[in-house]
Amino acid sequence: MTDLIPPHTTGESVFVDDIPEPKDMLHTAVFISNIPHGKIIKLNMQKAKASEGVVKIITAEDIPGENEVGRIIQDEELLAKDKVDFIGQPIAVVFAETKNQANTARDLITIEYEPLPAVFDPREAAKKGMLIAPSRTLSLGDIDSIWDKCETIVEGVAESGGQEHIYMETQGCLAIPGEEGRILLYSSTQNPSTVQNIVSNVIGCDMNKIEVDVKRLGGAFGGKEDQATHWAAICALGVYHTRRPVKLVLDRREDITITGKRHPYSTDYKLGLNKEGKILAFSAKFYQNAGAAADLSTPILGRTLFHATNAYYIPNVRVTAYSCKTNLVPFTAFRGFGGPQGMFVIECALAHASEKSGISIEKLQERNLLDEGDQFPYGMKVEKTQAKRSFAEVLQDSKFDDLKEKQEEFNKKNKLVKKGFSIMPICFGISFTATFMNQAGALVNVYYDGSVNISSGAVEMGQGVNTKIKSIAARTLSINPDRIRMESTNTGKVINTSPTAASSGADLNGKAVEIACKAINERLLNVAKEKLGEGNLALKDEIVYLNDEKTNLTWEELVMSAYLSRVNLSSQAYFAMPGIHYDAEKEKGKPFAYHVFGTAVTEVTIDCLRGTYTFDNVYIVHDAGKSLNYLIDLGQIEGGLVQGMGWMTLEELQYVDGKLLTDALATYKVPDIYFAPKIHTKFLEDADNPYAVLKSKAIGEPPFMYGIGAYFALKDAAQAFRKDKEWVYSAPITPEKLLLYLHEE
Repeated sequence: MTDLIPPHTTGESVFVDDIPEPKDMLHTAVFISNIPHGKIIKLNMQKAKASEGVVKIITAEDIPGENEVGRIIQDEELLAKDKVDFIGQPIAVVFAETKNQANTARDLITIEYEPLPAVFDPREAAKKGMLIAPSRTLSLGDIDSIWDKCETIVEGVAESGGQEHIYMETQGCLAIPGEEGRILLYSSTQNPSTVQNIVSNVIGCDMNKIEVDVKRLGGAFGGKEDQATHWAAICALGVYHTRRPVKLVLDRREDITITGKRHPYSTDYKLGLNKEGKILAFSAKFYQNAGAAADLSTPILGRTLFHATNAYYIPNVRVTAYSCKTNLVPFTAFRGFGGPQGMFVIECALAHASEKSGISIEKLQERNLLDEGDQFPYGMKVEKTQAKRSFAEVLQDSKFDDLKEKQEEFNKKNKLVKKGFSIMPICFGISFTATFMNQAGALVNVYYDGSVNISSGAVEMGQGVNTKIKSIAARTLSINPDRIRMESTNTGKVINTSPTAASSGADLNGKAVEIACKAINERLLNVAKEKLGEGNLALKDEIVYLNDEKTNLTWEELVMSAYLSRVNLSSQAYFAMPGIHYDAEKEKGKPFAYHVFGTAVTEVTIDCLRGTYTFDNVYIVHDAGKSLNYLIDLGQIEGGLVQGMGWMTLEELQYVDGKLLTDALATYKVPDIYFAPKIHTKFLEDADNPYAVLKSKAIGEPPFMYGIGAYFALKDAAQAFRKDKEWVYSAPITPEKLLLYLHEE
């Protein structure tokens, strides 16, 4: 039974930095830009090359293939060649015998620049025509003709900040040379096939010479979807030039400085209501700060547009988004992938409209929730909505009317302490918005002793996808999960994988595993037919049943019989999500397999003298379909909520002239156990989802959006103290910013 103890509980789980270091392994240090924009005039590496322990120093000139790591738009050099576009951009790489020697040599490199003008604000970039790609617009109805019919119209600006991933395991890779120019990469990546592809392009070889292996990640949250590729490519270049193993693991400050974060947005909105509070029209212009290169900014921008109306039906919509090129580190994927930035804006607009119209925010929200058959601005119609049901149940479960009454009474009695509430409904589409990415493969091997190994394209990063996939296989084969071992994610076993992202890891890869297991099950039952005769055969709890009667044929005996009968006990399977499509020119289609719904009520208390606050309770009713694993899904809801609350309240990226000041955990604040509220979560019952494996629903990203409610709960409490002051819609609302609102004239 010792082997069954989860390795996390004993500290035995192996991450990239835990892999035993091979003999003759080289260590790596990266020389980066210290200015936001400039031409490289002279790079002096003579002292560094002569430094003790240095084996090789490379620049862009030493790249045998392409000096390019952009996956969607090829606009990002691996190593800056002629100019730099942001502080932290890699320029040269040192390979040395020890880490200290590599760092010492790196610090001996000097560089001369010709500084160039730098832009950090997305609106300024847009005015100058500095766009990553052409703007995109989604529209529905006839918005220009409807404004005159609106009783209430509000216009304003909403600002949301970036967010650092703060995964436990920093970016890293170990590269090992093989025969005939092959390279094995142990990479901390969510996206093994992209690492394989980009590295092969950088090295100038075929993909089959690059093998990527991922056992697990110590967190990612989107930060290792594309950004892990850079470090794998650098290590592979070290192997190419030295034919020795190479390792690179960023320290925390390097990781925060060099890697991308959630995109900041600045948005203009306009919203119109009729007398009853029904939304007639909504328009918005989103200015996305993409940073210095595209990375994943364009699809993130698209998802912002897809979620711009959140859980509401709005008959007349026009939303436009601009991906703006600035001289900051390229921003990248983060949990929610642009969806939270869109949802935040519509909630700001509704809060603004509530103040002007006098209709309570909860009534505005409730009156505009999606109904079956309503149309999204991108053309898809609502199917099996749980928007109104989850909203009604959370009001009931939280006893919202009583909470509001007690809040009003409390606020009347207390001058310097105020309570506030918010309701945050969510609607989040599940699928990669690039249709071709919605595919997955799996390999299931049943050994003749009855044990099972599974390889899939899913990367385990703490979200429990391997546990879910193991559960899918165990249910399909009807065996004890302890018989099943999940293999590492390896590009030699399962090819052309999509990233483990978009909350689709279990949906896509789990379905491929289910298909593979069903194929094996069918073969095994054919063997059972030979032994037991005709009839209704089924496997239940490792026993074969004939016509619903238990037989003496066990799983182990059946598997051995199949082997002796030369029956294939291995199955490779493939799954492509059906029914989804999107026309990028028309901006219409069905980009999502389904939507996840839910609602949260957030309660906060603020100390108006100091600007500090405590989140007391969050009540959540969530649509998880038929949960594959209750505890995993509960953990994802609670973790996503608190991470979203952090984005809205504590986590603030601060720059001066393009230099990140909040580059350590001493200056960048994240939620801790003392910040977290009491969380009361309920899953909707009888909400089976016909569009995913075993009637489940994706869980990773949707709960993050519940955290947006923290912002509006604080607004509610703060305005109970300062009824005379106009609210500025800018997040995060840190204690410092709240204090200024409460007391600044």
